[in-house]
Amino acid sequence: FSSRRYNRCFNCGRPDGYLRKFGLCRICFREMALKGEIPGITKASW
Repeated sequence: FSSRRYNRCFNCGRPDGYLRKFGLCRICFREMALKGEIPGITKASW
């Protein structure tokens, strides 16, 4: 029996590079952030 629940990207199902706060993998997060689909996320510049 498998009781382990993997954190997977809800967009593409990728198990690696998962960002728990957003429920996305790093690749989907980056794509969506650059498209402006995630409110409040901007590219860092200082």
